[in-house]
Amino acid sequence: MMQLTGRSVGDTFAITETDYQVWQAHVDVSWRGWTGPHGGVIAALLVEVARRAGGNELPVRAVDQRFLGRPSEGVFTFRATVHSVGRSTVVIDVQAFQGAGVLAAASVTFGRTIATGVAEYTGIPAPEVPAPEHCRQFALPPEIVPAAAHFEIRPAAGPLPLTGAAESMMCAWISIVPGMSLDAATLAILADALPPAFFPTLTAPVAVPTVALSMHLHTDQLDTTPQPVLVRTTNASTDGGWSVDDIDLWDRDGRILASARQTRRVLG
Repeated sequence: MMQLTGRSVGDTFAITETDYQVWQAHVDVSWRGWTGPHGGVIAALLVEVARRAGGNELPVRAVDQRFLGRPSEGVFTFRATVHSVGRSTVVIDVQAFQGAGVLAAASVTFGRTIATGVAEYTGIPAPEVPAPEHCRQFALPPEIVPAAAHFEIRPAAGPLPLTGAAESMMCAWISIVPGMSLDAATLAILADALPPAFFPTLTAPVAVPTVALSMHLHTDQLDTTPQPVLVRTTNASTDGGWSVDDIDLWDRDGRILASARQTRRVLG
């Protein structure tokens, strides 16, 4: 049965304010991805800290994140700087530290909702796929990717990872277990829940760490109830040891919630 309420990112990772515009959070080993703490979790924490630092009254519009070092499980410290841009926009820069080193940084843009004379466009339509309850569950090996235990993944279209397929695309309904409230921070985790989009073309995994992640929200009307989200990731290009993926996320009604782009290093 679907949970009616869920834990927030702040609850899950024990975000605590320790000083003015300084927070700490803890990411345990169960959230380890391929080469370190799950990248979507780091993005989610940066978004949540930005919200607490000054964006709480405005919806998230965009996230621009860069990894600047190699994080490890444990305690992260976050420092935020707020920039007001006119009367309708706030940009908040957040840095994530472990020890004395900066490991990740993001600029999170918040913007007020206003009425305009421009016709609204609801965005890219969702692909026609079976409902999540009609899709068989698929699990990544937790001994390789411990964070996989936090996701319920139900492939809805396209090939599976590591099957030697010809197509560099995956599409699946994804839920977080136990359920998290669906907000911008949670969408950042879901945007990074699937393996790199070229993984279906492989037969053995390779290390492909994220270097940069951007995410753009398409709506400020989110149903925060924990629920499966349709996530489609497509490889835009892979060349010279670098790979770029495009990711779109829709709700069960086919409404697009967010789009993301990841740039990764291919180490295998």
